[in-house]
Formats: sequence, C-alpha cells, structure tokens
Amino acid sequence: MLQLENVDVCYGSFKALTDISMTVDTGELVVLLGANGAGKTTLFNAISGLVKATAGDIRFEDKHLNGMKASAVVSAGVVQCAEGRKLFPQMSVQQNLMMGAYVHRRDREGNKKRLNEVLELFPILEDKANQPAGSLSGGQQQMVAIGRAMMSRPRLLMLDEPSLGLAPLVVRQMFETIRQINSLGTTVLLAEQNAFAALKIADRAYVMENGRLVMEGDREAMLGNEEVRKAYIGA
Repeated sequence: MLQLENVDVCYGSFKALTDISMTVDTGELVVLLGANGAGKTTLFNAISGLVKATAGDIRFEDKHLNGMKASAVVSAGVVQCAEGRKLFPQMSVQQNLMMGAYVHRRDREGNKKRLNEVLELFPILEDKANQPAGSLSGGQQQMVAIGRAMMSRPRLLMLDEPSLGLAPLVVRQMFETIRQINSLGTTVLLAEQNAFAALKIADRAYVMENGRLVMEGDREAMLGNEEVRKAYIGA
C-alpha cells in the first residue's frame, strides 16, 4: 500500500532523513520506533506532503505522493494524526471532529454516517460533543484527535506518538482502540516511544535512529531482540 524508496529530507543544510526505504502492506499495523529527534515526525510529514522529500520516491498504491499537496494526500486516503493532538481548543468536540471531514464536505450523508462510527468508537465524546475540546482530559483530547483523523476516511492512518503524556490506564485503552481500528480494515502506521505496548499490537516494526532506519522485523523478532529491549523496552 505504501512504499518509500531511498527518501531523503533536508532542512537547509541539515539532513533530517537519509535513504529511507520501507513498506506498509494493506491491512497491516506497522510500528516505527525511535527516540525523540530520531526523525519519525519528519518521515510522517514527508509522507503527508507537509515537507518535501529532497530525494527518493514515496508511493501510495499507484500514486506518487512526492510534490502532492497535503490536502490531496488526505483525499487519496493517507491521513496523519499529529503528535501533540493539535486540536482547536476553543471549538467544540463535534466541530473539531467535523474539521476532519473537510475534504469530504460535500458528502453530508457520508459524514453523518462516519461521525456516528467515530462516536461508537469513542462513546464518551458523544456526551461531550458540545464542550470546548480544550476542556477535556488529555486522554479524551487524544480521542478527539484520532476521531478527527478518522473523519477524513483514511485507508492508511498515521498516528504520531498517541500515548504521549497519557496515564498508563489510558495508554492501554488507547492501544486497544488502535488495534480495533486496524481490525476494522484501516491500515495503520504508528510512531511510538512506548515500544512494548506498541509491539504487542503490531505486525511488524522498524527502528529509526538519527534519521535512518537501522532495524526491521516482525513483532516476535523485535520483542526478542536484545538491542531493542535494552534501548526501548528495558532488559
């Protein structure tokens, strides 16, 4: 579904990504592990069209995403849920959710159906639909952020550090919801520092360090890899 070949990204003279080659197959849940500053967000932004790849090729099925506008990438079915949630805090929960449906704004019936599906996924948001998004707890705000991304009708959903700053119980609930989204047919690319929780629901994983992919493998191989355990899980 998604294929990157020898992708570089530069910010001026600084090379943020070097020779990134990876794939995500239809229906997979793939985890991208790495510490802060490893390049995970830059990689997501390159796929999303928010930054331009300076070399290499990014393809989503039969489409070349290189140079495509971010809105066109979303319309193609590739949707990013940003690190830090990036909500509109003064707007209501429902208004934030509907912002995700902007590229489908002419399909009112489809958006109404999708909204009901999102509220089934996150029932608490129906009770808080008219409250300002900024008044919600961190976990509830993350639900809004994921729900907003789901309103864009992703075929490939990219989640950037969804567990960041959340309590352990909420993190477990969040990962279970991500697993559910994947099981319902949405392909997921998940960037995470919480390696153990992420790998438990993943099919495969890549490890990123200093803007390069340094390791890849299936869930069992990564959970059993001593280097991964020491660096991201704990011996």
